[in-house]
Amino acid sequence: MPTTTKIKIDTVIKNAKEVITCAVGGPNDLGILENAWIAIKDEKIAGVGTNEELLRDFNLSDASFIDASNKVVAPGFVDSHTHLVFSGSRVEEYAAKVSGDSNQLKKLGMTAGPNRTVELTRDQSEDELFEQSKKRLLNMLRYGITTVESKSGYGLTIESELKILEVGRRLDRETPVDVLNTFLGAHGFPEGLTKEEYIDVIINDMIPKVAERKLAEFCDSWCDDGYFTAEESRQILEVGMKHGMKPKIHADAYSYIGGSDLAAEMNIVSVDHMNYTPEDVMDRLAKTDVTAVLMPALDFAVGHMRPFDARKMLDKGVKVALATDLCPACYTESMQFVINLACRLYQFSVEEAIKAATYGGAKALDLDDRGTIEPGKLADLQIWNVPSYKHIAYELGTNIVQTVMKRGKIVVSR
Repeated sequence: MPTTTKIKIDTVIKNAKEVITCAVGGPNDLGILENAWIAIKDEKIAGVGTNEELLRDFNLSDASFIDASNKVVAPGFVDSHTHLVFSGSRVEEYAAKVSGDSNQLKKLGMTAGPNRTVELTRDQSEDELFEQSKKRLLNMLRYGITTVESKSGYGLTIESELKILEVGRRLDRETPVDVLNTFLGAHGFPEGLTKEEYIDVIINDMIPKVAERKLAEFCDSWCDDGYFTAEESRQILEVGMKHGMKPKIHADAYSYIGGSDLAAEMNIVSVDHMNYTPEDVMDRLAKTDVTAVLMPALDFAVGHMRPFDARKMLDKGVKVALATDLCPACYTESMQFVINLACRLYQFSVEEAIKAATYGGAKALDLDDRGTIEPGKLADLQIWNVPSYKHIAYELGTNIVQTVMKRGKIVVSR
């Protein structure tokens, strides 16, 4: 009988008490394997199973071994909604709001809200923006986040929007984290232009230049009272699609004006926020491939008057992702904190929260090569120094991540 040459494995994670595969079943099913081993070849997972199965199927003679005894192995978190690239902070504004002193900012003579961040971000050089954003991104990596979506939107001029997206591309090239850019010129309005004039700039100047430089995978629009209508958002997103950018949308954050309907109609990649989404629209979304991206930390940080109804969405079968919404109004670098909030405040089960932060995040970015632990997927993995996956909801404010692997290489070891 001819012998088959076994694939030589580079790295093996052995003796994991639990491996969260996220590869089977519904949102409550993590596909947990106990006392499991994971074989890694180059950037990808080659096999998952018992010691005996891996020895039978692969050549482990030259492999490096990582002992995960009494630990949990999970897919790297996929953070599908952030505003990663910005300058400065709005800490004084936040402190004033939580103290209830609405006059404090006026006393300080400071601009409040997104306009403050736009001012600070426009004034920074690309190098300065890169260094600030890189620090945040590497902190996210230490919390187990291995893929990040990064939106523009704090520029609102052609030059500033392009600068933000260029920083996103540098972060993707120069850090271990995969960074996917979203063009969000439709995040607000610059001074000196009417709304109609600015939409014309977005459509005829910004989108073509972003596409020419291949700076964004996605195009987004904020559909809400005081921002862009559903029809204006459709116009912007359709032009983005013609230039090769997949559509995403901010919708129903502070009002319901048809953004989530548009998401269902256009089968948009993701619809994000969803605080005011009606039940009948949830029913429609459940029949589509659209992923709803929910951000508990944002609701917490701004003291939202109407937190999203996650339990209802989940029960109706809406596809759901969790994201940090890292931005000046919601400064968290930890998906673990997001999971804490999702479980305690929004009635996610621990299993639903983990799956939404991994598999769900990948779906919200239209990625099918990560978010699960199974052969052929990227070896984006994290090892938690806890004996059960349920600790991620139970331990408040701690970082349970001990090791992070990105594309088969150890990039964090704590």
